[in-house]
Amino acid sequence: MGHMATEIVAFLLSVSGWILVSSTLPMDHWKVSSVDGTVITTATFWSNLWKTCVTDSTGVSNCKEFPSMLALDGECVCVCVCVSVCVLLLCCCVIYYLDGGKVCTLRVCVCVCLYVIFLVPGLCCITACSIYAHRITTDFFDPLFIAQKFELGGALFIGWAGSVLCVLGGLVFCLSLSEGFTIGQSTQRAQRDSTRRFERNAYV
Repeated sequence: MGHMATEIVAFLLSVSGWILVSSTLPMDHWKVSSVDGTVITTATFWSNLWKTCVTDSTGVSNCKEFPSMLALDGECVCVCVCVSVCVLLLCCCVIYYLDGGKVCTLRVCVCVCLYVIFLVPGLCCITACSIYAHRITTDFFDPLFIAQKFELGGALFIGWAGSVLCVLGGLVFCLSLSEGFTIGQSTQRAQRDSTRRFERNAYV
């Protein structure tokens, strides 16, 4: 019962992290900046993985999509690829767990799959969000950087939170699988002991 409860907790953590990480892909505010007037904010600049936009004080937004992924900086391309692959792998792991994760003959494969699919993509997404945030903070505190300076957007914090949940889910999964192996070994040992006792009694 405790083994099953641990797996349920791990699955809920991983799915919650997957939902949060997936929601960051279409989000607008990966980085945000504003231009202040004398009384009110006159314009707000924001950008995500696919486009950059400006919103004026009336709420009207003008956006420009990036013409090509190849035209972006290497860091931005790396972030897009890492987050997309992370979402895809987590989706495959959820489907695999729901479809065949309970098959007893595949416990070793399940252990390896859940460890790789839930733990590594979580670390990968943390790395991707950290790279993107490092680029923003480096430009913000660089006195020689004369272009528009941005701040960290809400999508980055959601991505970090989702990544942490994925990592925690992977760790708890590994804990639950190790508990399952221990229980299985104890059961086999008990069966062998009972068989020996039965043979000894039958011999007598």
